[in-house]
Amino acid sequence: MAPALFSRLAVAALLLSATPVMADDIDLLPVTAIFVVSGGFWEEIGETAGGEESREKAETPAKPEAPEEAARRGYYKLVAIRQPDRTAKIYLQQIALGDAGPQLAESVELEEFSMIKPYVTDIRPEDSTGVSRQPGFFATVYLKTDPAAVEPESWTVLIDEFGEIKVEKATN
Repeated sequence: MAPALFSRLAVAALLLSATPVMADDIDLLPVTAIFVVSGGFWEEIGETAGGEESREKAETPAKPEAPEEAARRGYYKLVAIRQPDRTAKIYLQQIALGDAGPQLAESVELEEFSMIKPYVTDIRPEDSTGVSRQPGFFATVYLKTDPAAVEPESWTVLIDEFGEIKVEKATN
């Protein structure tokens, strides 16, 4: 075979062999997810050493001492999941970043939205640059409580630097 043809066949085989892996990853996303927005950041500093068990480990010379504090970091995701009646439930997730990649740290349903049974039309982050210099998160959720309404209402989801969550109708 000619070297150019062999190279093209090798690239095609490589691309075809990689496709199922990417398809498997996207197949994990539920088809009912209608909006997913991520952004902001959070950080927790917690003790990894403490209590009797940790002191025993620290006294054992064969094992290195554990650090007094370890930081967990990550970002937020806001996810709208369509329900059978066409309304949506909205979940706030904390995604932890680690050596093994992103992992779900916590997921909570935002009851403020569930109570009004919204028809979500859009979710937008405050900043689309992908880099946040301030801890926390801010996004605007556009929704209708009546599917026949012409204009959507806007609601905000705000997480401050202390992790406090505030969900309220926007006051533009």
